[in-house]
Amino acid sequence: MSVSLFAEQLLNGLQFGIMLFLMSAGLTLVFGVMGLINLAHGSFYMVGAFACAAMASALGSFWLGLAASLATAAIAGVLVETIIVRRLYHRDHLDQVLATFALILVFSEGTRWLFGSFPIFLNIPDILSGTIDLPFGIAYSKYRLFIIAVGILIAGGLYFLIAKTRLGVQIRAGEADREMISALGVNIARLNTIVFGLGAALAGFAGAMVGAIQSVEVGMGEPILILAFVVIVIGGIGSIKGAFLASILVGLGDTLGRLFLPGFFGFFLEPSSATSVGSALASMLIYLLMAVVLFFRPGGLFGKAA
Repeated sequence: MSVSLFAEQLLNGLQFGIMLFLMSAGLTLVFGVMGLINLAHGSFYMVGAFACAAMASALGSFWLGLAASLATAAIAGVLVETIIVRRLYHRDHLDQVLATFALILVFSEGTRWLFGSFPIFLNIPDILSGTIDLPFGIAYSKYRLFIIAVGILIAGGLYFLIAKTRLGVQIRAGEADREMISALGVNIARLNTIVFGLGAALAGFAGAMVGAIQSVEVGMGEPILILAFVVIVIGGIGSIKGAFLASILVGLGDTLGRLFLPGFFGFFLEPSSATSVGSALASMLIYLLMAVVLFFRPGGLFGKAA
């Protein structure tokens, strides 16, 4: 295997991990602060992608589409939190699962009614199209590098928000003891709405960014939502640092596993069997990683001890 191919797949894994972080960051904040299991989080990913596609198609600007994805997903998150989710905080997790699963169906059918069932394709802006030459003879996609750079900037901004601002202090305190900060005068209902809207905006932004690489279609948020749950379990519920590290581990593990495992089993099996077995194990690799982490650290890498 050439160095350039390995480096390219390494960057692909990093880019995938960054997208997982944008999904899982909001999910882990919502669960950590509110104790809410939100299965509808993937729907905000889809909403952001469709908002970006619609705006880019109407106005011919991908950048306005990205702004629309943030705004639309945030508004959708605030509406869902104030109208529906707010009534679920003191209910058991089964009620939360059923209600948010129903929201998945509502968002999916509503999106299908508005945009139809066929995939929509976003055009990458001209300034980011094509490849850029990197060391070791690597020609890599400008747009994927843009995703990595933006994701790292957002991760840094989230860390600053949580660690250095008054709102971040309230979020961390709300995770530790909601009743206490409510007694101290913090408007816990407003804090919940802000956190939920922020998480939805991040998910919508991730959907818009990925929509230009793949396609925008109904139900696109559910597969990545499963991986986002794996990420927050590995990283530790409520930990932004844990979500970031776990996202990178999962992204690299999934991408490099699909690259190396079929070739590894090629030494022992027929080519067709090696590809089948290697691909199957590559799909299982991140779940095996989760099992190993939970065996040694039941609360996740940076979570509270179980």
